[in-house]
This record gives sequence, C-alpha cells and structure tokens, in this order.
Amino acid sequence: MHTSQIDLVAFGPEHLEGAVALSRQAGWPHRPEDWQTALALSRGIVAVSDNHHVVGTALVTPYGTDCATINMVIVDEAARGRGLGRRLMQAALDIGGERQLRLVATTDGLPLYEKLGFQPVGTILQYQGKIPAIAAPDGIEHACEADFDAVVALDRAAFEADRRALLTHIAKAGQFAVLRRADRIQGFAALRAFGRGDVIGPVVAENLQDACSLISFFIGSRPDAFLRIDTTADTELAPWLESLGLGHVGGGIAMRTGGTEAPARAPYKTYALANQAFG
Repeated sequence: MHTSQIDLVAFGPEHLEGAVALSRQAGWPHRPEDWQTALALSRGIVAVSDNHHVVGTALVTPYGTDCATINMVIVDEAARGRGLGRRLMQAALDIGGERQLRLVATTDGLPLYEKLGFQPVGTILQYQGKIPAIAAPDGIEHACEADFDAVVALDRAAFEADRRALLTHIAKAGQFAVLRRADRIQGFAALRAFGRGDVIGPVVAENLQDACSLISFFIGSRPDAFLRIDTTADTELAPWLESLGLGHVGGGIAMRTGGTEAPARAPYKTYALANQAFG
C-alpha cells in the first residue's frame, strides 16, 4: 500500500461504505445494515490512509460498566505487517477502560490478543444452512411486550452483564420467542435478519432440551430459509445442529481479560450467541 500515513479516527457514518468493503474482503457476510447496527450499539475506531481510504476498523460494544465486547477488528490486506492491528486494539482497550473485555479470536489473531492480556475461555462454533420444515415444538410462543423485562433478566443472569440496549434493538429489528411454565418465562430465543439470511440468537435456557425447543420454534417458522447459529462447544448443542443438517463453517476462540476462573453456576445458560461480535 503506497501511503505515507495511517491515522486512527472515531468511526462515523461516513466510514460505513469503507467498512463494508473491508468485511467483504475478509469474507464476512455483513450487510451495510449489520454494520449500522454494530455502530449504533458501539464506539468505534477506523484507520484511514492519507487518501481517506478506510484500511482498518475496530468496535467496542459496552454492556454498562460490567463488560464490553471488542469486535469487527479488520485490517486491509494491503496494510498488514505495519502494526496497525495492535494500534487498533490498543485504541479499543482504551475505550473499554476498566471493564472486563471479551472477544472472539481467529487463530491468526490469537498471539496478539494473548500479548494484550486476553486469555482463552472456550471455543465458538458457527453453523449455518437451510433446513426443511420441522414440527413446531410444544410450549414455545411468541413473546409479547410485557415479557421483555423478564427476557432482559434471564439474559443478564446467563451473560453476567446487562444487555438491555442490544436486546431492545433486536426487539425492534426482529422477534423473540419464550418458554413459559407456571406463568414464568424460563427461556427465550431471538431471530433477526443478518448476513445471508437470519441469525437465531441469543438463546438462553436452563437446559439443552429447552434450548433445542426454542431454536426449533424459529426453524419451524422459517422452512428452507438460510439460518445461522453461533454456539459454544461446552453447550453440547453442536451435535443436534448437525443432525438437523446445518453445516459447521467456522468459529473462533472466545477470549476475555480478567482471568478464566469459572463463575458460580447460574441456573440459565447462553446456548446461542447474538452473534460473534456481541456475544
């Protein structure tokens, strides 16, 4: 790349077109709308060359003062090898401040993240594909507006942070389904447009069977639609997704700052992520 200088500036709407081009270069499916969502929920940094070309991005999505995810870290192929990835990450760390920070690393990015204090805590598995019509499960229903606070509370218990802003956006752009027993919500799933089709997630439940029922509700409502689900290896959801015909197409390494000790076992668990950017 024939540029004499690369500056880091605040990510603004004027950088969206360049960011979309970068993600396409990386082989990511993000539409302009997906970038707009990420930017609306995050603070971002872009690397801009002296000809105003976007050559790098990084976003920080905060969840209150508890934690934040670092995501959409991309460096233009022609600008690599110049320390730009480290510069973007350092700027993201500065934005994150004292929060616990989480991200999903590729194998190539792992050494840098480890040097910056991140530690591996799990494996992310991405599944996608089209599934023919399946029977609707019993006991799952579309959420109503009055269910939203309970959904937020379940998500907080499983994720260990308040993601009300993210869930509010999902409620506007997509839909929720809930598992209700004895007049109490004991699990939920979300569906929204993303990338090549729809993403199912987050999905929070007490056990694997309930999680499968919640996911089946949306699969049954979207026969032959292109669906994506991001899960973690420890949920044991992957064999069931494969049995449905979804293909394992990638993933990454879940990392975080602040140690890897296991938290106290919560009654609820995240079985599917909102996506890899948001956790």
